[in-house]
Amino acid sequence: MKLAIIDWLIILAYLLLSLYIGLKYKEKAGKSLSDFFLGGRNLPWYIAGLSMVATTFAADTPLAVTELVSKNGISGNWLWWNMLIGGMLTTFFFAKLWRRAEILTELEFIEIRYSGKPASFLRAFKSIYLGVFMNTIIIGWVNLALISIFKVFFDIPDYQLLIYVAGAMLITAIYSSISGLIGVAITDAIQFVIAMTGCIVLAIIVLSSDKIGGIDGLKTKLPDWSLSFFPNISSNSVSGIASGLSISIASFFAYSMIQWWSSWYPGAEPGGGGYVAQRMMSCKDEKHSVFATLFFQVAHYCIRPWPWIIVGLCAIVLYPDLPEADKKLGYVLAMKDFLPAGLKGLLLVAFLAAYMSTISTQLNWGASYLTNDLYKRFFRPSESFENEEKAQKNYVFIGRVFTILIMLIALIITNFLHTISGVWTFIIECGAGLGLVLILRWYWWRINAWSEIAATITPFIAYAISKFLLNWEYPDSFFFTVGITTITWIIVTFITKPTKIEVLQSFYSKVKPGGSWKPVTKSLNILPFKSNSKYLFICWASSITMTYSILFFLGKLIFKDWKEMFIWLIIAIISLIILKKNINKTIN
Repeated sequence: MKLAIIDWLIILAYLLLSLYIGLKYKEKAGKSLSDFFLGGRNLPWYIAGLSMVATTFAADTPLAVTELVSKNGISGNWLWWNMLIGGMLTTFFFAKLWRRAEILTELEFIEIRYSGKPASFLRAFKSIYLGVFMNTIIIGWVNLALISIFKVFFDIPDYQLLIYVAGAMLITAIYSSISGLIGVAITDAIQFVIAMTGCIVLAIIVLSSDKIGGIDGLKTKLPDWSLSFFPNISSNSVSGIASGLSISIASFFAYSMIQWWSSWYPGAEPGGGGYVAQRMMSCKDEKHSVFATLFFQVAHYCIRPWPWIIVGLCAIVLYPDLPEADKKLGYVLAMKDFLPAGLKGLLLVAFLAAYMSTISTQLNWGASYLTNDLYKRFFRPSESFENEEKAQKNYVFIGRVFTILIMLIALIITNFLHTISGVWTFIIECGAGLGLVLILRWYWWRINAWSEIAATITPFIAYAISKFLLNWEYPDSFFFTVGITTITWIIVTFITKPTKIEVLQSFYSKVKPGGSWKPVTKSLNILPFKSNSKYLFICWASSITMTYSILFFLGKLIFKDWKEMFIWLIIAIISLIILKKNINKTIN
């Protein structure tokens, strides 16, 4: 398919805008590592929050939601909606602590919280494991999604696909390496608005088409199971096109009660981490950090999904004969079949915006680990330079080099990837049990570097045993891995020496966490810091209720279920009042 001139002009204008923003913030980003990787710690909450939302809106996200909806109806989205519980935990229990720590990266936290060679090893290992290995796999997955879009939309030969993606990635790497986080965050905000506008336009056009006939027409053409907001919970797990999403009681328990706090997974780390922690640390102050993360959770779960869900439901009607493996392509086919000239360019820009916002963050975030936690920490500390100014300029230069290097490695990996649908299950299960350590390290003095090392390594061993020796599948393998990992790190914690008291004293005095720190407060001869735990739990519970209620209110409004719409609206308003009344009591 060929694009009209207007489509190409829209795409060109967007790419030039992205490069302009990169050049505009070049000087500001080049002053220091803090300016390059944290935007000078001066981002307002709405920019940091929009940047988080834009980053989690990748080129594959609408396709993934379309696939979930095509196979399991609206309720299929609970496979990611359940993560809100952990996200709100991060908002109220950890956002202000990350900002208060005044560190440059998540991994720098390791050596202000732990001590000795185990802490140094853990920081170096994670800088490579997360900054290169995990990061390039994620980028490769996002590249594959863009390739599939280009393939269906343009019907171009396979050998050209990677060239197109490499071009998009190169432009992203250029403005990311020039402007640092401040340019990435500003671009993210613009990209999110463009991407969501495009998705809303597509949903309206497809829904209004003669083949669908609006909401009323869509409801009459769809099977009842596809419009259910909640999964069927039964003794046996049966999912499929005939019944919507049906999950076993064990799976429901795993999703709702265990996975959100026990598993490490990129972008939704228990206790915060990765690029989410980076955005929290880049905010002006603790209050902006909390509100940025709260905005992210609400926008992520309430604002974004419905345009994708609508197109996914329309795809069930429009493309009933798509093979099971190609259900996600219903979204791209709708773009191709229903958009006129000009709007095709807008939607392609929307996907480019979604793609580039994710890639720019992954590149900047990964480079921050390699620069700050590997190069600066172990190869070229600031003391080795004549003065601090030269050190900072060198680190910024190295950060830009690592940005380009990560891009090149990711492109090579993309070329060898064909499908990584099983990678996400692998990631979740091989991080099972680690989450509790990432949470408790803020609130329990006895957690040490060996605890985190054990919780990082053990899941790989337990996963291999459950899969290859016991032949177990999820959720049985997940329960096994969580159990073995938890037992292992608890034993390791108590048979190894605690973190040095001087390090614990410094950490506690600076971060002021709540929880169990009695030996530390006793050694400092001070009373424990006020934790406001009562209000934190109230805000956590009310914000979860509010967000789910807004999500369901919008859904019922779209589908004209007026009675249920008002019920969810009332619950959302009550939850908001409770949240508003208590949130200021949690921010010192």
